[in-house]
Amino acid sequence: MQPSPRLLCTATKQKKNGQNLEEDVGHNEQKTDPPSTEEILMEEKVKLEEQLKETMEKYNRALADSENLRQRSQKLVEEAKLYGIQGFCKDLLEVADILEKATQCVPKEEIKDDNPHLKILYERLVMTEVQIQKVFTKHSLLRPNPLGAKFDPYEHEALFHTPVEGKEPAWLR
Repeated sequence: MQPSPRLLCTATKQKKNGQNLEEDVGHNEQKTDPPSTEEILMEEKVKLEEQLKETMEKYNRALADSENLRQRSQKLVEEAKLYGIQGFCKDLLEVADILEKATQCVPKEEIKDDNPHLKILYERLVMTEVQIQKVFTKHSLLRPNPLGAKFDPYEHEALFHTPVEGKEPAWLR
């Protein structure tokens, strides 16, 4: 076994003082005792604490990720429900419009007691129309009244523009 460079330097200095190289090597070997069990246990403790810290960080990250995933999934489900309901409501609006047209086209003078079938049919149509409007109101689906209001492309749908004397165009108001 070759002595380390440090030992050689020490040995050279000591030879100058008259000491033997073998004594110096033997003396240095005695100084490097094997680490005590207490030191080994402390090193293991530090390693285990670091592993515990890393594991807790991974656990907390995984917990946060699963919570984020749960919230995103819940939001997607709510949006899907809302999207499905919107299509259904849009279809019901068309039915409500047809129902309103049906009640408007019946002449009021024809609704008499001498024509009971027409009277009953008309009353049932009006009741159905009132009920469907209650359902719309319950679900915050309100009928806008755009007459006299400024044209808003986000709320109104215009097919064409008809000028009216004495009024400025709707999009200018």
